[in-house]
Amino acid sequence: MIQPHGGTLVSRLIEGADADALLEKAAGLPILSLDSRETSDLEMIATGAMSPLEGFMSQADYDSVLSDIRLADGTVWPLPVVLSTKGDAPAPEVGTQAALAGPDGEILGIIEISDAWQPDKKAELLACYSGSNAEADEEHPAWGWLNSVGDTYIGGRITVARLPRHTDFNEHRLTPAETRASFAERGWTTIAAFQTRNPIHRAHEYLTKVALEQTDGLLIHPLVGDTKSDDIPSTVRMRCYEILLERYYPSERTMLAVYPQAMRYGGPREAVLHAICRQNYGCTHIIIGRDHAGVGSYYGTFDAQGIFDGFGDNGLAIRTLRFEHAFYCRLTGGMATTKSSPAGPDDRVFLSGTKVREMLAAGERPPAEFTRPEVADILIESHAQPAGA
Repeated sequence: MIQPHGGTLVSRLIEGADADALLEKAAGLPILSLDSRETSDLEMIATGAMSPLEGFMSQADYDSVLSDIRLADGTVWPLPVVLSTKGDAPAPEVGTQAALAGPDGEILGIIEISDAWQPDKKAELLACYSGSNAEADEEHPAWGWLNSVGDTYIGGRITVARLPRHTDFNEHRLTPAETRASFAERGWTTIAAFQTRNPIHRAHEYLTKVALEQTDGLLIHPLVGDTKSDDIPSTVRMRCYEILLERYYPSERTMLAVYPQAMRYGGPREAVLHAICRQNYGCTHIIIGRDHAGVGSYYGTFDAQGIFDGFGDNGLAIRTLRFEHAFYCRLTGGMATTKSSPAGPDDRVFLSGTKVREMLAAGERPPAEFTRPEVADILIESHAQPAGA
């Protein structure tokens, strides 16, 4: 099976008497409060999904990521994974320990504080979220998060006594150790991952099934952490994934698990992060299509594919499956790309999550060329419900 990024699957999660002792110790420590994004990062660090990270980044790693897309030791890593102060809370002292509390106030673990520094948030925004089409600005979703947290970042190794509690998708919340075990049990040696924050429409279905022709198995791995307010909620998306897999995919060669990370909308850099984490989950390939992890017009259409060419041999073990912009071809009556269809522009029906959302907002039913009828039914039903229903 493919090795985790950095060579070892990290585990910062302890159990039993060790966990009880850690929580007892944490009760006497200063508390650092995590927001929802930091909480999802803690979960992924603890379970090894972010290997080789063993905690929130040091200043040296943070600076190196911004400038070189690598950790300070040279390991490829594209985006900051940081813990911040909140409100007017003072920065903790380097060399001490602090308890880590989730948004609900529950203590999850402890951090050994190695670094505390004041970042240049504008420099982070420009370094990590600017694409070839435009410079990232304060309209970019990343700025909303950067502006919401305190002015001090805190780095250090974490030890986690309990993972955040979840009330949804628990049957699909598999750790990297669990997905690796499942792949081995199924006899899969090559696995394609599909990252999505949208319902799977017909173009997505086409990409995933082409990937299935080349690998032993397919992991549908939707992101269920924080997304923009206008993205379709994860509860709705999961219903769409489940019915699609039940009716349109071979059950013995497909698997559904959730990816707890928050969306950064980092385009090319986030595509690399998605690939690294999927390698840790045991995947050998990741599908990278049009505008992966994009938002607005900040990134070029295929920037997220080209970034993978820049790492050379000292880079990533996971391989990319790169696809052109897929469309429904009226000429051939099926899904295609410009590589496989002679159709001109008038015979190409391009599909996107954005287009589906626009149609739903206008009260229109997405046609069969856009999405399967069962998925359209779920989307229409959910869109018709009042907010909070």
